[in-house]
Amino acid sequence: MPRPTRISLALAGALIVSACGGNPEPATPAPAVMTVADTMTPWASSYAPLPSRPTLIRNATVMTAAGPTLANADVLMRDGRIAAVGQGLDAPADAVIVDGTGRWVTPGLIDTHSHLGVYAAPGGSALSDGNEATSPNTAEVWAEHSVWPQDPQFARALAGGVTSLQILPGSANLFGGRSITLRNVPGRSVMDMKFPGAPYGLKMACGENPKRVYSGRGPSTRMGNVAGYRNAWMDAERYRERWDRWREEGAAPDDRPEENLELETLAGVLRGEILVHNHCYRADEMLVMLDLAEQFGYRVTSFHHGVEAYKIADVLAERDVCASLWSDWWGFKMESYDGIQQNIPLVHAAGGCAIIHSDDARGIQRLNQEAAKSLRAAWEVGMEGLDRDDAILWITANPAKALGILDQTGTLEQGKLADVVLWSGDPFSVYSRADRVWIDGALVYDRADPSLQPVSDFELGQGR
Repeated sequence: MPRPTRISLALAGALIVSACGGNPEPATPAPAVMTVADTMTPWASSYAPLPSRPTLIRNATVMTAAGPTLANADVLMRDGRIAAVGQGLDAPADAVIVDGTGRWVTPGLIDTHSHLGVYAAPGGSALSDGNEATSPNTAEVWAEHSVWPQDPQFARALAGGVTSLQILPGSANLFGGRSITLRNVPGRSVMDMKFPGAPYGLKMACGENPKRVYSGRGPSTRMGNVAGYRNAWMDAERYRERWDRWREEGAAPDDRPEENLELETLAGVLRGEILVHNHCYRADEMLVMLDLAEQFGYRVTSFHHGVEAYKIADVLAERDVCASLWSDWWGFKMESYDGIQQNIPLVHAAGGCAIIHSDDARGIQRLNQEAAKSLRAAWEVGMEGLDRDDAILWITANPAKALGILDQTGTLEQGKLADVVLWSGDPFSVYSRADRVWIDGALVYDRADPSLQPVSDFELGQGR
């Protein structure tokens, strides 16, 4: 089938919709994570995989993120899934054969902390939609209602091998609102990009940001921050109990408790349906937040930024809390002052779930290089036991775990979604580039083919 010279988001969205009927891998329904009374309808994902062909990548160096690197190995994708990984694989008669000689294959990269779409390019106040800085608690807002699918930065991330990403509200508030996990494909609506079945996240922030933003009308100290969390969780407990009691007793509709969007999100956390992603830099504050979680019976899924995570690496490992971190950002404010370049390797070496995240529209394009910097920093202080098979976890399997999608993606294992990147060489080399990217087994990016380099309608409107 001939391809257009450029794929606009609107046209690609139409292709996605038209492909629904004949695709062998229908999208999984989104989970019901709204009100306990089932009186609200979730904003359902309309994502559907693009049509794919059986594809066999032959004779490449394959990093599965589920075991050791395989030399001269093959990866077979079929029906949107990983069909097999190994040597000497047979291809179906209609398969596309890709020569991987001299190239490397990895799972698609995953970013746990992005603001693409909510702080869209080209920037400015008109596109600043990530911080609802009107109250210390804005748990009622959802990032998906700010995401602009035409943000050209999505395509830049795709060119860096990123196949899935979590879009978070900003960190001005104690409770910033719900996050959304996206498939990095063009869409007319954010719902066309919404990862089917991925749980929602709740963005929380501790430390300098909320106490600075609300110093004149809310918490102005760290103890004020913590008091704000505790009051909110106590309200959420009472809200959850009222709804649970109403359901259990089978009370009349007229006795139904009043719905509250803010408390509904917090109650979803207490029920274990919504994952907590907590912006927090200092070790002592992370420990406070863990105590808070223990008091109210929820768990922190991942601390974000965590410049001092290395100081409590053993605690994070023991409590199975991931740490979404930078390779070397530090010192740009007081709570980020005590950073070291071995932060990620030390969390990993303690048995923890270490993650490279971006929080940056440029950094998301180079997650592989950020991981390489952390690996090199480990070697420089004698941590020779860490190698590339450890570093690949920081940008694939571990972020998938933190987003609650590891059962679907993040590793190259039979039956998982065929999210695959073919690199020009060692992905941890500054000279390597993502040559091709597949999502659900569909080739969505090819560095050598302009028709497979998505361009948003916004860019087309600028005369590109």
